[in-house]
Amino acid sequence: MQSQASCPQWGTLTYTWARRGQPPQVKTSGKRKGYKVFGLMEYFTGRFFYQGQEGRLNSTAYIAFLRRVLAQTTQPILLIQDGARYHTSAETKAFFAQQTTRLQVVQLPTYSPDYNPIEKLWKKSKQQETHLHYFPTFEALTEKVEQALLKFANIPEEILALCSLPVELAEAA
Repeated sequence: MQSQASCPQWGTLTYTWARRGQPPQVKTSGKRKGYKVFGLMEYFTGRFFYQGQEGRLNSTAYIAFLRRVLAQTTQPILLIQDGARYHTSAETKAFFAQQTTRLQVVQLPTYSPDYNPIEKLWKKSKQQETHLHYFPTFEALTEKVEQALLKFANIPEEILALCSLPVELAEAA
């Protein structure tokens, strides 16, 4: 399952509690800059690939990410993706056509993030690491996001749990 996430430097809010009439105050940097991340996880093993970048996500960056994943794996990949423009661009489709022996692509229906288990990983990593946090610099944000993603990459059992897949079933696969 493949997806992408954006982590803004200006901060995000999640559920909060406060006394009536006293809204919580969360410091922000005032900078409209975000760290974008491509992510791909193997459903049965919990193996997680990711690549962060500054700036907009596009077809060229997406293809570079997929090439890196293909270089690190030997098995064929069933890639489940959403309808982001760079997933369906002519450049990306041409790349997919060149990779038919290793890559089979399944397109999710429009507006269906609940069908992609990696969305649970993005939600959990943001809740734990970026929501309600102040990042005075872009570097502080990227460092925090990279630490969070590395943690998931090193603990595939956590990813399997997010997917509601028992570790025993994954080991059998």
